[in-house]
Amino acid sequence: MTIFRKELRAGAVSFLVWSAIIGGLMAVCVGMYPSFSDSMGDVSELFAGMGDFSAAFGLDKLQFGTILGFYGTECGNILGLGGALYAAVTAMGLLAGEEGGHTAEFLLTHPVSRLRVCLEKLAALVALILGLNLICLACGAGGIVVIGESVDWSDLLRYHGALLLMQLEMGALCFGLSALLRRGGLGLGMGLTALLYFAGILINLDSGLDWLRFVTPYYYADAARVLDGETLAGPMLAGCALGALGAGMGLWWYQRKDIA
Repeated sequence: MTIFRKELRAGAVSFLVWSAIIGGLMAVCVGMYPSFSDSMGDVSELFAGMGDFSAAFGLDKLQFGTILGFYGTECGNILGLGGALYAAVTAMGLLAGEEGGHTAEFLLTHPVSRLRVCLEKLAALVALILGLNLICLACGAGGIVVIGESVDWSDLLRYHGALLLMQLEMGALCFGLSALLRRGGLGLGMGLTALLYFAGILINLDSGLDWLRFVTPYYYADAARVLDGETLAGPMLAGCALGALGAGMGLWWYQRKDIA
């Protein structure tokens, strides 16, 4: 597991920075809830009546006046976007970075197969994403405990599970794309994340685009759907399949490509 440990060490600083920023913002948002709780009912009614804007972000379904609805709207967006961007940026540099940084000729001269290189890098990606989500969950849940609010912890954990699955899918897709590149694709990873995020918004605005629920992971990681108890097994299975396809494509292609 030498490559696995090396990738964890190489990504340690980035991991700590992203975790501190995302987790810190989540804790701050939760800490602000008591100061707004008295007026949350009026705010919830205001958001619910804003037409397409409310529908785009699920504000017409979430009970913004409750701690769980507030958490899903504020903290969910922070972790949903921030975590997906972290997964995409990290994954895009795993395989392409070896050629872009001219370290592939050193790594691949060792008695280790390309498949093992890919698998250990992929395992490191999963570990980093899981670690970030555990830290963010601790910050969010800890904030709720500190402010003394009661919450349905099963719903909260289910929502965080959906966010974790979404980030793993994004990481797997970008890992596969990384195998196709010869240099890091930072812009490509961020662009893909933004594209899928806006695809999730379009589904809320146009029922004719409902087929996109099997394409974008932001559909099954939407707080309004998860916390409302909507059945999301189909989109989640589709997301798992897309993630596995992306990672599998990366493993297959990297073993056959001509390393520059």
